[in-house]
Amino acid sequence: MTEGTTPAAEGVDTLSRLEQEGEIAADYLEGLLDIADLDGDIDMDVEADRAAVSIISDAGSRDLQKLVGRDGEVLEALQELTRLAVHRETGDRSRLMLDIAGFRAKKRTELSELGAKTADEVKSSGQPVKLQPMTPFERKVVHDAVAAAGLRSESEGEEPQRFVVVLPA
Repeated sequence: MTEGTTPAAEGVDTLSRLEQEGEIAADYLEGLLDIADLDGDIDMDVEADRAAVSIISDAGSRDLQKLVGRDGEVLEALQELTRLAVHRETGDRSRLMLDIAGFRAKKRTELSELGAKTADEVKSSGQPVKLQPMTPFERKVVHDAVAAAGLRSESEGEEPQRFVVVLPA
């Protein structure tokens, strides 16, 4: 906390900064959609102390799937480019999360289920379980699900082969 500010004022400052990140990201992504001649609406929010921007489409997400790519590879690249655009404007590193056509939301649900199922397996067997390599986003979701199930997990390996190990209690 800086001198002369209250915790409530810092919370407002953080919220304003995250909303600004969302606005910058939305402008950048709108330009990208125009260049690519793709239809999509942009939704902005703040979730878990980060700006969250989603591109959605009423006309079905078939066109937007091009922006997701195989296993979300294009989505990951677009997220990094969007973070760089925000950094260029603000001078601050962004932790912005981008979702396109609900891909990340669906992935989050699947990974939460995987984390809970793996935690149950580890509780039953008493043996650690290693999962397949995952992106940082995917690992975070699994770590959260494992923690919610009362166990702990660790990430091991080097990118891009970094994976989660679920450990017994």
